[in-house]
Amino acid sequence: MPEQAARYYYYEWRPPEPESYGFWGLATRFLANIAALWLAQALVRGFDIESVGALLFGAAIFGVVNAVIRPFVVFVSCCLTILTLGLFLLVVNAVMLMITDWFAGLFDLAFEVDGFIAAFLGALIIAVVTALLNAWFERNLLRPMQRHRGRP
Repeated sequence: MPEQAARYYYYEWRPPEPESYGFWGLATRFLANIAALWLAQALVRGFDIESVGALLFGAAIFGVVNAVIRPFVVFVSCCLTILTLGLFLLVVNAVMLMITDWFAGLFDLAFEVDGFIAAFLGALIIAVVTALLNAWFERNLLRPMQRHRGRP
């Protein structure tokens, strides 16, 4: 009687697979940024965007600032974020909005944030609105689009 080969079972930890939505994911996040910036400037005194062009280019600048500068600032302020139980991220978001205002000023856009309080309140509104809209876009637009194409 031949000996059976010993079978070894082991557990391999794998992180969840990131879902890449490609162009449509980028486009929906950009639309969410536009809507959030528009709502924030409508609700917060001291946060003004004068034209549609300034809104579109301001949203693009805001996206680039959040993609390039924000990870470094979050990394540097990690200890402070932990000490404040994450509340310091609201300050980081306000600083990113002020940096966006500075870059928009370089391009002579009518995108103005007057002071830290306006930036803080605007960043708070932007964070909530983009989180809600991105979740809605993913659930109602992006995942059904992938299922329609035959992807799991």
